[in-house]
Amino acid sequence: MALHELGLEFAEIPIEDLNRFKKNINKFLQLKEKTNLYYLCHGPREGDPNNVISLKRDYLPHVLEILDIMPVLNMSLLTLHLWMDRRFVKAHVIDCKIELLKRIIDKAREKKTAICLENLSENWHDLKCPFSELPLLNLTLDVGHAELLRKENTSFGFIKKYPDRIKHVHLHDNLGGDTPDSDLHLPPGKGSVEFKDIFDALNRIDYKKTATLELKPREIKSCLEFVRKLIV
Repeated sequence: MALHELGLEFAEIPIEDLNRFKKNINKFLQLKEKTNLYYLCHGPREGDPNNVISLKRDYLPHVLEILDIMPVLNMSLLTLHLWMDRRFVKAHVIDCKIELLKRIIDKAREKKTAICLENLSENWHDLKCPFSELPLLNLTLDVGHAELLRKENTSFGFIKKYPDRIKHVHLHDNLGGDTPDSDLHLPPGKGSVEFKDIFDALNRIDYKKTATLELKPREIKSCLEFVRKLIV
């Protein structure tokens, strides 16, 4: 309801606990009818990013079940975390993740759902292989994550190399850094992310799709005008 009152058109729902989400589906449906909000979906964390066994045994079935549930709420986009940074993830594990994505995308086609891979610490080179092998794989560009574990924000490389793959954008700020605690999720304008330059680059490719402010509602309110001024 808070998002609707701010004049926003959609909400992105994270699903970490599938059973808890199922129990709340009716509440989401009622809110949808009351506010006319539509929903996007954010999938679960992958756990140990180098554990092939848990990826196949736990992560994949979880995502496939989410795809079965999404049509109930007319969700048409699912963002996934699957770390592909070759500095930290073993090559054979990345190959496994690409195979898992093939299975996920096959099912998503049946459900008429777009699958987006969210960048974590990768640069565009890291995603060259999955994008080459998976023509239906899209990108959720996370401009905050793009500031981490790199000397320069990697958003610009993704925008330049994969403009047609970007189907969704995540907005939040931080001060850079190279630890999990560095992912501060500050309101845009409160950290070191070069939002004006990034939006200029997005505007040059005529990006007109969705963007989520990954913040608490009160934080969204505090920076909404800042973000709106960046949109052409």
